[in-house]
Amino acid sequence: MRHLIDILDLSKEEIDELVETASDIIADPSKYEDACRHKILATLFFEPSTRTRLSFESAMLSLGGEVLGFSEAQSSSAAKGESVADTIRTVSCYSDIIAMRHPKEGAPFVASRVAEVPVINAGDGGHNHPTQTLTDLLTIHREKGRFDDLTIGVCGDLKFGRTVHSLISAMSRYKNVKFVLISPDELKLPSYIKKDVMQKNGMEYYETADLEEKMKDLDILYMTRVQRERFFNEEDYLRLKDSYILTLDKLETAKKDLCIMHPLPRVNEISTEVDGDPRAAYFRQVKNGRYIRMALILKLLKEAENEH
Repeated sequence: MRHLIDILDLSKEEIDELVETASDIIADPSKYEDACRHKILATLFFEPSTRTRLSFESAMLSLGGEVLGFSEAQSSSAAKGESVADTIRTVSCYSDIIAMRHPKEGAPFVASRVAEVPVINAGDGGHNHPTQTLTDLLTIHREKGRFDDLTIGVCGDLKFGRTVHSLISAMSRYKNVKFVLISPDELKLPSYIKKDVMQKNGMEYYETADLEEKMKDLDILYMTRVQRERFFNEEDYLRLKDSYILTLDKLETAKKDLCIMHPLPRVNEISTEVDGDPRAAYFRQVKNGRYIRMALILKLLKEAENEH
């Protein structure tokens, strides 16, 4: 049975195929409105989520399918002490495909070992969030028309930000991709990612604490929030939090076709005055999340049918 637990479970060719399917859905949604008729998606969210859960549900409903599930562990038998494995075995009897978010890293992998249907990891702790990365990739492709030859700035919490880690892994497969890593010292990208992903794949990168220093070189700027809870020292947080607020002033030297992304939710990393700038792609990015999840559901259900 085929599952999606980590973005690297998909080959480069499969990512291209998903992007192509999603683009076709955007061009002609009516062609797909009955594609999953009589199919059921179970959304098992052991921790709260707005965007990801609703995006999966919207994707399945747009394909003509049905949805069942729960939105927090308290409303499931996990509250009575049921194991993840038993929950998954049970839900496999009621559904054709499962999207699962869990606070424990590795829980979706455990689920995939016992599931009778495909499992999609909708986020496990600080570990993986592969459908966010697919959303990011579709957005990059729709905004820039390519994955090769890009300079990408990632800004904010690079230490704990799972979206940034997964994006770097995914982009390591493409040619001539450079990263500008913008963060305070306390939240720098972990050295194992620099070593195992970037250096291993010969990717160029540049580290700075200054948001504006390399702005003029960027094709993409991926903002993330600096998380107060990661600081040991309130003074450090207060000193650093405002250095990464993207305003129109800071975009003065930026390219006319810069693409500004954010996995959301935002707190104050991007001033609302930027929302009206045509380079602001983060709400288009949200919409892309629905289309790429539609493409993924179609792919996994088709592969599951071929196995039976």
